[in-house]
Amino acid sequence: MATNTVKVDSTTSQPGKWGPIAAWFAYDWASSAPFAIIVTFVFATYFTESVAGDTTVGTVLWGQMMGASGIAMAILAVLLGPVADAGAGRKIWLACFTGIAILAGIAMWWIQPDPSWIIPALTLAFLVNVGLEVAMVFYNSMLPGLAPPNMVGRLSGWGWGIGYIGAIVCLFLALFVVKAEPPAFGLSAEASEPVRLTSVVASVWLLTFSLPLFLMVREPRRTAGMSKAIADGLKTLSDTLTMLKHQGNILLFLVAHMIYRNGLNTMFSFGGVYAAGTFGMETEQILLFGVTIYISAGIGAFIFAWVDDRIGGRKTVLLSLCGLLVFGIPLLLVESHTAFFGLGIGIGLFFGPAQSASRSLMARLTPPGHEGRSFGLFGLSGKATAFLGPPLVGWATLIGESQRVGMATVMAFFVVGAILLSFVREPTD
Repeated sequence: MATNTVKVDSTTSQPGKWGPIAAWFAYDWASSAPFAIIVTFVFATYFTESVAGDTTVGTVLWGQMMGASGIAMAILAVLLGPVADAGAGRKIWLACFTGIAILAGIAMWWIQPDPSWIIPALTLAFLVNVGLEVAMVFYNSMLPGLAPPNMVGRLSGWGWGIGYIGAIVCLFLALFVVKAEPPAFGLSAEASEPVRLTSVVASVWLLTFSLPLFLMVREPRRTAGMSKAIADGLKTLSDTLTMLKHQGNILLFLVAHMIYRNGLNTMFSFGGVYAAGTFGMETEQILLFGVTIYISAGIGAFIFAWVDDRIGGRKTVLLSLCGLLVFGIPLLLVESHTAFFGLGIGIGLFFGPAQSASRSLMARLTPPGHEGRSFGLFGLSGKATAFLGPPLVGWATLIGESQRVGMATVMAFFVVGAILLSFVREPTD
């Protein structure tokens, strides 16, 4: 049995205090809703089917947007993580990028179901995705300072599970808005207003439930000014990249994470699009599918939280990637809705643990005082090849004239990532 040890983050002195931990969990609850409704299931499908007007073209455009947002996020994450460590704080950056995602999500209300709105729709989706993903760098970097040394895996998994529960509740709320007959609040179904309102609902949800973190999670007073913090942070970034040359184990993990996370992100980004284009699901069915996936993912995250602390993050991720392959390959072949839903449940069980155990593994590998820069690199590794996955799905879909062909490319990322991860040494091994 692995005995996990992790050094406490010196920049937050609240390890094991359940008030701040609960507030940290609340941000997972808050942020999962716009990821689910905007990035994956509702707005993504609305864009490909109603705004773009053609599922294949919409899939290609959405993939290109996700790739571009991944590049932007990777650059920002690796630059700002060290800046936060150097004295500019994490909460201020977390608030900034959360605010960007909120404002862009609210603005999606004005996106009409017409091709003339393609550019504004993609621009807002770009801002939502970048805002959410960069915010998660600073959010994740708080974990080492909040988790007791023997509970890193459990808190990471519980946080992810709570996030899935939050997404489920918000998806049900969105389902009510979409299915209400007559449409709620006098909305026009012909103008897709109920569907467009779901982005506003998700954004207000993020605003409301992110507040506890900003109120309860403490950061020490920063003495360095912003300009000095930026200068020191950029110097630290240079030092960190130089250090990685001599930290082959961490570097190998980041490369492995870069590859398999690309598969996870791509699968997540195209879940609703695939359900609509291949199985002809309507918005209501896609929302129900999303709820089903999130329920199974939440269960998986909670269960594997204990597995993570027992066998370590590396083995937990490897087990999860194998599970994704076992359920993901048949998912590309089935024809019936029932089989699609059933295999989707299996994928969900391993989807959450693959992400939460990656976060806990990074926390265990991170030296104290380097949390921002380490999780910046972690965020970079999660997005460094984001320019490849979604566009690859889009172009494979176009060339093969089938979304099944496009989604098959995801499986290769899981295989290669798992092979590389098998060579990583975890402190708990």
